[in-house]
Amino acid sequence: MPSDPRPSDPHPCDPHPLIRDRWSPRALDPAGVVPAAALTRMLTAARWAPSYGNTQPARYLVGPRGTDTFDRVLALLDRGNRAWAGNAGALLVGCAETANAKGEVPYAEYGLGLATENLVLQAVAEGLVAHQVAGFDRAAVAAGFGLPDSVRPLVVVAVGVLGPPELLPEDRRARETAPRVRLPLTETAFTGSWGTPYDTA
Repeated sequence: MPSDPRPSDPHPCDPHPLIRDRWSPRALDPAGVVPAAALTRMLTAARWAPSYGNTQPARYLVGPRGTDTFDRVLALLDRGNRAWAGNAGALLVGCAETANAKGEVPYAEYGLGLATENLVLQAVAEGLVAHQVAGFDRAAVAAGFGLPDSVRPLVVVAVGVLGPPELLPEDRRARETAPRVRLPLTETAFTGSWGTPYDTA
């Protein structure tokens, strides 16, 4: 089994396993498959995300491996991301629809973020992994896929099956297997006034 840096012993204050077990590996199994039904469930999970005034601004370009869309998205990734993302079972471009018939869509980027987190957590539920990247040519995506002016491509999500760290160049393996680190709640949750930690006890 591929090794990964996720915590193995749950803590009483841990969040749901879907959240606790989500991480962003780059070592993807080149033989791994993202089933079409799983991909549809991921997109459906994104569709059910909350959004400002139910404006639902999230849009996705969907490229299962072996399709023209996959190849075109892969080609528009930065070189460092291209080096590993070709092993993904699917590449998706998350886009924000910033205007509708009523005018500007407020918090469109926030809405896309909420939807994409739903999508990624559904991937975890499917036994898959997902890695989100910002390193790609947005202008080329917009032009190459004919995006309207109101649609902004913001993130590429590589979805696949976890592979062993040995799939990565040696200089990337340590980062792949390093323990996950998050700021303590004392630095992120405050009460009364800014900087006063919320008492989680």
